[in-house]
Amino acid sequence: MADSLDKLRSDLEKRIREIEPLIAEHAQLRKALEALKGVGGSRLGQGSSTARRSPASRARAGAKGRGRPRGSGARAQQVLKLVREQPGITIAELAQRLKIKPNYLYRVVPGLQKDGKLEKRGKGLHAPEA
Repeated sequence: MADSLDKLRSDLEKRIREIEPLIAEHAQLRKALEALKGVGGSRLGQGSSTARRSPASRARAGAKGRGRPRGSGARAQQVLKLVREQPGITIAELAQRLKIKPNYLYRVVPGLQKDGKLEKRGKGLHAPEA
């Protein structure tokens, strides 16, 4: 009987040594998953809260706005300043003065127009008249 208990004890100790690295890996993976929760839209973990919202709820959340207000960035302020200094300036001229590519301004200018901070007349940009 003592021999069978020794054999059982030996087998158990051997199996524990075999699976210990797996247990350590499990703990590392669990920590990594916890660290990634809330980052991006992962389908493995919890994911972002917007991934589970309905389209109507996302639209309502977007309506109140996220981040800084549109037109408050440095580039938008530079555009507004140049338009006030030189009414009728075109996007190509703005890009040349700011030393950037015009395609970037095609992202900035429509937001400023939508907010009523700029008006486009023909090809030129103007500050709205108060």
